[in-house]
Amino acid sequence: MFKNRHWIFQQDSAPAHRARSTQNWFTARGIDFIGHEDWPSSSPDLNPLDYKIWQHLEEYVCAKPHQNLESLRAFLGKAAAEIYMNVVRTAIDQWSRRLRALIQNRGGHFE
Repeated sequence: MFKNRHWIFQQDSAPAHRARSTQNWFTARGIDFIGHEDWPSSSPDLNPLDYKIWQHLEEYVCAKPHQNLESLRAFLGKAAAEIYMNVVRTAIDQWSRRLRALIQNRGGHFE
């Protein structure tokens, strides 16, 4: 997906991400990651899922009414499986610009 480009895994302040076992798992495998202590808490502005992917799924799934929860779940699963890689790449490519905006706004929200 990213060919030979360097990437860093993003960890937020979720308890599962802060867990020592999770942090040790990444370290043992030589995977670069931003630890929770260096990550702004509650920062959807820097999470590609929050600022791009969920929006994309919501637009796709809400384009038609669903009769029940099972129908919604099935359609959401189908939509997630069909996300185009260009949507994912675009979200990730926006990250550094968003990080600069967050720094410029001293950690405050931006758009």
